[in-house]
Amino acid sequence: MDLKEAPLEALVAEQLLRLGEDPERQGLRKTPERVAESWRWLTRGYCMDAEKLIRDAMFEEDHEEMVLLRDVDLYSMCEHHMLPFFGKVHVAYIPNGRIVGISKIARLVEVFARRLQVQERLTDQIADALHRVLRPHGVGVVVEAYHLCMMMRGVEKQHSKAITSSLRGIFRSEQKTRDEFLRLVQSAWGLR
Repeated sequence: MDLKEAPLEALVAEQLLRLGEDPERQGLRKTPERVAESWRWLTRGYCMDAEKLIRDAMFEEDHEEMVLLRDVDLYSMCEHHMLPFFGKVHVAYIPNGRIVGISKIARLVEVFARRLQVQERLTDQIADALHRVLRPHGVGVVVEAYHLCMMMRGVEKQHSKAITSSLRGIFRSEQKTRDEFLRLVQSAWGLR
């Protein structure tokens, strides 16, 4: 089988064979198609344009106080083991004459989460896209996630949570702004 030309379904069937399974047995007959469809859904971010998403929902507005979207659900796939990681994303920005529709911030998270990822890159990609297109005074992103590659294999640590942050503009340069952002995010963790 030429793997470069094989449909994803055939590769899944081959994987089942190599694991010692029979892809023709009753419970597995449709598994290659289901897995292929699932992977297309889980990695649909490769087909999405983050900058266009933001540009299509920008509005002129004089508001210059922090806008924070907290507790955005996150589901992604670790690129090292192709196992899920999941958690919450908190995104804030301080407008500079333009705002973006709130739902687009959640969609922006999806664009980058629905790719094979590492949490550190995901955090930076969200911050960079929002900062580059919206050109706000600053952007802050915090991601907190549980990684199944740590929970169900390897070190098997069930309650470990990874927390990453990415700060741009005045979120990085002004302590007061950074502190306000982190205090608002920490209240999501119940750490008042």
